[in-house]
Parts: sequence; C-alpha cells; structure tokens
Amino acid sequence: MARATFRLGQAEGRWRLIEVRWPHAFIGVTAMDGREYVLRLNCSGYPQTAPTGGPWDIERDQILAFDLWPRGQGGRVSAVFRTDWKNGTALYLPCDRESFAGHDNWRHEMPSKIWRPATGVVQYLELVHELLHCRDYAPPLRAAA
Repeated sequence: MARATFRLGQAEGRWRLIEVRWPHAFIGVTAMDGREYVLRLNCSGYPQTAPTGGPWDIERDQILAFDLWPRGQGGRVSAVFRTDWKNGTALYLPCDRESFAGHDNWRHEMPSKIWRPATGVVQYLELVHELLHCRDYAPPLRAAA
C-alpha cells in the first residue's frame, strides 16, 4: 500500500485505505455513481498468497447486507459480486484466493486476472474498480441508511 501504484489510485479517487487491522485491510473503492464500497480483504500470507474478501459494513463491522451490494444487469458485475458465493466472504475473481481454489481452468481462460504477487493488492482493486465503472454496474437495491 506504500507503492506508487496504490498511492496513485488513492490520489485519483479510485480507492482509499480506510484502516488495517492485520490481517485485514479495509479499502473503499469508488463506483461510477460516487458510491463507495468498502472491501475487507484478508491479507494473511500476503503478498505471496492472494487476498480474499468482499463488501463490508465498516460501521457494523460485518459483511455488508446483500441488498446494499453493487448489482449487475446480467453481466460481469453479477458474476463477481455473488451473494450466493462463500456466504459473501469472497468475490468471484481469479485473483481472490478463495475463489481461485478449484478453478485451475482460470489460468488458461483468464491469465491476466490470476494473482500476481509482484503487482500486489492493486491488481485486486483495479479489477473491482473496473467492474464498478462498467456498463453492467447498477446501484444496490436499497440506499444505505
């Protein structure tokens, strides 16, 4: 998070470090509509081991209520922000350590999205930011209180 690429993402308003409570890092990622989605990333074993995580309610210190998750319109956002996957504890991304397990086919199908320790957490954040800015993105079912 001290790397220039992470700091550049912060300076550009794409994400921000909220806090670190090792092994968890809490990082807010900004969507195209200005909403911030906080990710709670379990970074144990980092950087050799990919992080894992999902949307988090920082105020309640628990997984974000599913009706507050970003939605998709049947495309990539829906495929990644799956409330039916790992009880909401992991995003369905090839660079997420929980999601990658059992998906060795992703190495050939999506090689650019497989965890690269040298790139670090920025790889994860760039993929999430891209999803939150694509045409498939839709706001959550209900607004945060």
